[in-house]
Amino acid sequence: MKKDISKILIVSGEPAGIGLDLCIKLAYQKFSAQISILTNRNALLDRAKLQNKKIQLLTNPALHEGNGKLHIIDVPYITKVSPGVLEKSNSLAQLNAIDFAVNECMKKKYHALVTLPLNKKILSSSRNKFTGHTEYISKLCGTKNKEVMLLVNKNKLRVALVTTHIALADVPKSITKKKLERTIKTLNNDLINNFKIKKPRITITGLNPHAGEDGEFGNEENRIIAPVIKKLIDEGLNLIGPIPADTAFTEKYIKDTDSFLAMYHDQGLAPFKALSFNHGVNTTLGLKIIRTSVDHGTAIELVGSKKINANSFYESITLAINLAKNKKNDSR
Repeated sequence: MKKDISKILIVSGEPAGIGLDLCIKLAYQKFSAQISILTNRNALLDRAKLQNKKIQLLTNPALHEGNGKLHIIDVPYITKVSPGVLEKSNSLAQLNAIDFAVNECMKKKYHALVTLPLNKKILSSSRNKFTGHTEYISKLCGTKNKEVMLLVNKNKLRVALVTTHIALADVPKSITKKKLERTIKTLNNDLINNFKIKKPRITITGLNPHAGEDGEFGNEENRIIAPVIKKLIDEGLNLIGPIPADTAFTEKYIKDTDSFLAMYHDQGLAPFKALSFNHGVNTTLGLKIIRTSVDHGTAIELVGSKKINANSFYESITLAINLAKNKKNDSR
């Protein structure tokens, strides 16, 4: 095998959801990479039967030819997986799989990690709340609170977030000058280093309606957002904003923007998904590893059906391969 072939590790996600269905579809999709999947062997074979598909499990990793063959790393489960039925007893195995995957990528055994969706509620306990892959993987990488969520589509629309999985009531107090500056710098640096954009144009939304309208609808723009933008423009960054979020994702701005930065989850993801659903990829910036994911959830209601769309999954793998190639080229 050529030395420049990327090694991609996939974690199959919530076993009761469509992650296993997507892995079955992957068996018949060709990629110029060596792909390994962390999953439960019996659950995967059972899902293949449900999908009326024949797959062959490989003992050793190989170039992914799309000929019905998959290389898996078996993840033991306590309870047999029932399609569409969440099972709390298997939650620890899912977290262990993520731990293993991140550790393997940190040790450079794989060039990139692709994660399929999990159920946050089933993974949370009274002691520990699981807020999502983004935060969990950042903590494992030792970059806690420095991660940035970025959504990308194949038309190069990019949307990053200042805050992610927190209550809307907690958003304003979470947007500090320090956090905003760190987020903008991480986004700018990753656009340069990972996406190979020489001088990224970043368009930043306001927090409040009409971007506060000069203090009429809130003062976060005047107190925090605008001063940070001015400071970083003076340092040489190519920034626009804060602009009203309700007109940000229009043709005028999309055409002249390399990435948007939205203040909170739904402010950025609602327009992104409206424009890109089933073709979007979630990637985490600021990590020591490359990590991508799909732009949708576990879709329990679609398990075993013919309505499952694998485009976002395929795009996630493609982006992981491309980012890995960029990183390898930089090291030469």
